[in-house]
Amino acid sequence: MDLIQIFALALLQGLTEFLPISSSAHLIILPIIAGWQDQGLAFDVAVHVGTLTAVVFYFRKTLTTLTIDWTASINQRSLVGESRLAWAVLFGTIPVSLAGLFLGDIIENHLRSPLVIAATTILFGLMLGWADWQSKQHRDEHRLSVFDILFIGIAQAIALIPGTSRSGITITVGLMLGLTRQAAARFSFLLSIPVIVLAGGLKTIELVRSNLTTDWFAISMGTILSAISAYICIHFFLKMIEKIGMWPFVVYRLILGAILLQLFMA
Repeated sequence: MDLIQIFALALLQGLTEFLPISSSAHLIILPIIAGWQDQGLAFDVAVHVGTLTAVVFYFRKTLTTLTIDWTASINQRSLVGESRLAWAVLFGTIPVSLAGLFLGDIIENHLRSPLVIAATTILFGLMLGWADWQSKQHRDEHRLSVFDILFIGIAQAIALIPGTSRSGITITVGLMLGLTRQAAARFSFLLSIPVIVLAGGLKTIELVRSNLTTDWFAISMGTILSAISAYICIHFFLKMIEKIGMWPFVVYRLILGAILLQLFMA
């Protein structure tokens, strides 16, 4: 990998992982358009570590509270403080874990085409716009019911299809359930932590088994750049979301999807 490819892919991963525009779509499409060789498994692990570092550091105080209260809830066998939200994050991760386990190979082999990405980019972009337009936005993430958690968890599993956007579809469902934009985004970001850990863990296992040589410079740069760009993205997204809403991302997705259809249906 040359410097341009390292910088472009690492920054792209960091900026798109938490925006509702699909990081997987961008990481699949950019190398195709640029004519780059696949960046390799080790680099994928590196940028996952970078985005994980960013979201954990950004929510470090919240995560400390959730961990302490969750541990206390186990010991006391009742809800303690913020333990309800901690359990919500854990239960919300179950559907995507099962989907990845049983459907991962099918998705990897059959649904990573540019046309699938174009279709999901447009379809779920329209759903995001509709949810943002009709949402009552009267609840926060601390008031999610079991049904709400299951619904958001299933939506996160659907996001395994490239182009859907994990953050996009979980925020969409959160808005549909009446969460405020910030609450939907915060819960989506907290949900990303176990998912990124699982995805990064699987890729790490594959990497260890592959015995491939490792470009440590690319790995280091990828991790650092994706972490910095992801942290900046989370910070400004949460600051601006109430003012700008979701429609800038909806419009972007529609334009991106149209471009992809033009490029790959010609």
